[in-house]
Amino acid sequence: MRNLDNDCRYCSVVSKANREDPIGTAGTIDEWLLVEVPQPWKTHLWEAKPQFQPLLQVVERLASRPIRYLKTRLLAIAPDQTYTNPELVRVFYYQRPAKLFAQYTKREYLVPLTQLAPLAEALLYKPQQLITFESYQQPTEHIREILICTHANYDRACGRFGYPFYQHLRNRYATENLRVWQTNHFGGHQFAPTLIDFPHGQVWGHLEIDILDCLIHRQGDVSQLRLFYRGWTGLSKFEQIAERDIWMREGWDWLNYEKTGRILAQDEGGIKKKLLKIIFKLLPAPKLKLLVERWNQQATWVKLEINYTNKHGRNSGTHTAVVKQIGTVTTKLKSGDNVPLTSVSQYGVEK
Repeated sequence: MRNLDNDCRYCSVVSKANREDPIGTAGTIDEWLLVEVPQPWKTHLWEAKPQFQPLLQVVERLASRPIRYLKTRLLAIAPDQTYTNPELVRVFYYQRPAKLFAQYTKREYLVPLTQLAPLAEALLYKPQQLITFESYQQPTEHIREILICTHANYDRACGRFGYPFYQHLRNRYATENLRVWQTNHFGGHQFAPTLIDFPHGQVWGHLEIDILDCLIHRQGDVSQLRLFYRGWTGLSKFEQIAERDIWMREGWDWLNYEKTGRILAQDEGGIKKKLLKIIFKLLPAPKLKLLVERWNQQATWVKLEINYTNKHGRNSGTHTAVVKQIGTVTTKLKSGDNVPLTSVSQYGVEK
């Protein structure tokens, strides 16, 4: 019998036991840069790897543009004896192709370590220079990549639950057209085991073995995935919440629809905050605009629309929804014996 007192040291056990809904926690990402980095991974993975400091310096230049920096994600993936060339570094670059889209465009490269930072510079800032790296590019646009967080030194739940889940997926589901990788922390360890599914960019959490056939093979009743869906990273927090309800109604075909979201109105958080938002938006200060973005994440209600079309434009339209705070739940944001519990808002779509 499991020792529940010991299990409660893990943030994901508390979160799941209290039925925290993971939807809306996927993050909103326009660019993903994934790089093979040998394990072990310390808590602050990149700072502990001197050979990757040139890469880190390239990425951190985005900090001068806070909104873009917020929507760009650098992740490490662990080398795999089947996939990896020990003399080269694998790089994935996933990019939002347009405002309206269904999945990210993918570039994969195998480069010498000395070319890693120059490649990142070309991908992030100087795409006209990518022709220099054509000989390193791999023809893998057709391959699906599954990333599972196993970064135990960041949070023990990702080691306790993420690594066995990774092993199961790697042994059971990997094929020539689907690769499974370990990745470092990408947020939401209270939902471990948690994964990202590329090229669509869907994020999942609180995963269980018996729903994997449905998730991986994309067949069966999609509603059985509802409680495990953290959201699609092509949309913002409240748009993700609305998009889940649409997907549950529309079924699997919805994944192939190009879509985007737009906030129509929302709770501004009182007169003072509303006035500050207006002022901050007019000022040429990116950090203030970032502060407004964070305030908007705390709204108690949002009216929004999701615009969609299929690839041939023969079926398009708009779904309108109101997302409202429906309560709170007690959760644990980090594993540990003395970590305090915290209350987080839960949201639903107004019927």
